Parts: sequence; structure tokens; C-alpha cells
Amino acid sequence: MSPETLWSLVLSGALGLVGWILKSHVDELKRLQILLNRTREEVARDYVTRADVHADINRVLNRLDNLDKKIDELMRSLAK
Repeated sequence: MSPETLWSLVLSGALGLVGWILKSHVDELKRLQILLNRTREEVARDYVTRADVHADINRVLNRLDNLDKKIDELMRSLAK
């Protein structure tokens, strides 16, 4: 076997190994990207936005204000 042939075999093997390693890393990166996207979707699904929280709190406060007014009217009517 000539030195040129041996050198070609070594280079081909080394490049093949490097290519295989790069492909496995790219595949792993794609897999992690998919998992990250799924995690982002789950986080967005599980948590409410700040605007939603403020709207809900305002609804509760409005209801409490209405109850407070009704209790005040009841107390006035009972005091007469």
C-alpha cells in the first residue's frame, strides 16, 4: 500500500468521523430546540398575563365595592 493511499484512507476516516460527530451534535441541537419550544408553550399556557390578573382583581374589587354599598344601605335602613 502506497503512502498516498494510506494518507487518503486516514484523511477519509478522520473526515468521516468529524462529519458523524457534527451530525450527531446538530441532531441533538434540533432535539433540544424542540424541547425548548414545547417548554415555552407549556409556560405560556400555565401562567396568566399581568393584564389578566389586573382585570380579575378589578372585577373582585368592584364586587366588593357593590357589597359594601349594599351593606351600608342595609345599615342605614335598619338604623331608621
